Amino acid sequence: MSLIKTLDHNPDFTPVHALPAPERLISGSPEFDTWAMDESREGKIKSGIWQATPGLTRSIKGETFEFCHILEGLVEITEDGGETYTYKAGDSFVMKPGFVGTWHTIETVRKIYVVCY
Repeated sequence: MSLIKTLDHNPDFTPVHALPAPERLISGSPEFDTWAMDESREGKIKSGIWQATPGLTRSIKGETFEFCHILEGLVEITEDGGETYTYKAGDSFVMKPGFVGTWHTIETVRKIYVVCY
């Protein structure tokens, strides 16, 4: 078993399709697709590709740490009581445990994610 995992930006398998939880939806009708590609440390670290269509949702990280690298699209992330950050293709960022705010997908976004629980 290799200890290297390539994350395919355009996976050829069917993603898990989801909608935001009703209590997290602020506006629009975003839909989410997740191509989970790797899981390590008994499910405590997960990575893959995630895509969302336009809309505005609440983002609550709880104890989760998430690294994101935007492959395409445009988002604005606003921390409650803080400033708004805009990310586009080529940008990377981290959402730390305790983050609470909004995730506004302006143009359909596709990202690489790595989450640690």
